[in-house]
Amino acid sequence: MTPAPAILPDDPDILRDMIVSLQTEVARLSASARVYAALVQSLKIRIARLQKQKFGASSEKIDREIEQLELLLEDVKIAIAAADPSPDIREHDVSDGVVSSPRQRGKPKVSDTTPRERLVLDPGEACPACGGPLRLVGEDVTEILDFIAAKLKVVETARLKKSCRHCETLVQPEAPSRPVPRGMAGTGLLAHILVSKFDDHIPLYRQNEIFARQGVDIPRSTLIDWCGQAVAVLRPLTDLIRQDVVKADLLHADDTPIQVLDPRLRQAGKPRGVKEGRIWSYLRDPRPWGGSDPPAVAYWFSPDRKGINPQTHLAQFRGILQADAYAGFRDLYKPDATGTVHVREAACWAHLRRAFH
Repeated sequence: MTPAPAILPDDPDILRDMIVSLQTEVARLSASARVYAALVQSLKIRIARLQKQKFGASSEKIDREIEQLELLLEDVKIAIAAADPSPDIREHDVSDGVVSSPRQRGKPKVSDTTPRERLVLDPGEACPACGGPLRLVGEDVTEILDFIAAKLKVVETARLKKSCRHCETLVQPEAPSRPVPRGMAGTGLLAHILVSKFDDHIPLYRQNEIFARQGVDIPRSTLIDWCGQAVAVLRPLTDLIRQDVVKADLLHADDTPIQVLDPRLRQAGKPRGVKEGRIWSYLRDPRPWGGSDPPAVAYWFSPDRKGINPQTHLAQFRGILQADAYAGFRDLYKPDATGTVHVREAACWAHLRRAFH
């Protein structure tokens, strides 16, 4: 920002030093801007090239590399924004005459169901200049999106005991059920812990730190027990989802590797004690061809990739299965003892494309 003339010194030597200092700072910022711009362009080109290879071999590794590059690109853009907080100011490079365009900022899309709070700033009823009455001619409305921090609360349930004045019978309401027997966690807290861990990938020790900042110290061992007990409570629901998904007449199937801890490997002399398990996913989504059933996904875990796993998962499935050419699916396509084919194969074009590209 240019200082006001009233605070500038009168000494020509001091002014000359100030100009030299400002020119040096401008040159440094311009050089930094060019370096950032080149780095951003390089990262975008690398990400674009990797995305073109997305359907090639080892696409899972490419996905992970794209994620890492996008994180790096995000950090670079944050550094640019920190150096110049205003996205509307254009930077002029006098040396080569290039004017960089302002940073692009996407406007947040706010749902109609988002709560709104209206603050009205009223200048009053009398004119501050002459004291005359004011009349409303319009208003200017601006919006600020704010965040209300989550907070924990303790819900006390008091069960009153009453005795009958005639027969001395004690009467007390039954205690309400809890998602975790004899546990202190409510349904909202359990849902938050599970979503934070399995969807937002926040480890339990970090959740412990977050809760401690809110005034509640929940030991990590307790969080682990709550997660396990909540999974047990939800297991009937997952079983129902699986049963409903395999009733569809068309499924998309795929599996993805996952690192699994195995204590037996440590005993065998392998210090990491990690092996590769599998997450099997079966997707039902009839929306592209006008189906009325809601989309759903069923997941299974297995410690290996043996063909018996999908054959067990889809033992009751009857219909078309779209999957890759994994040999473990082949027995599903074979006719049974009566010669009836229960599962028809629909080959995956994305996997087939890998043989050519």
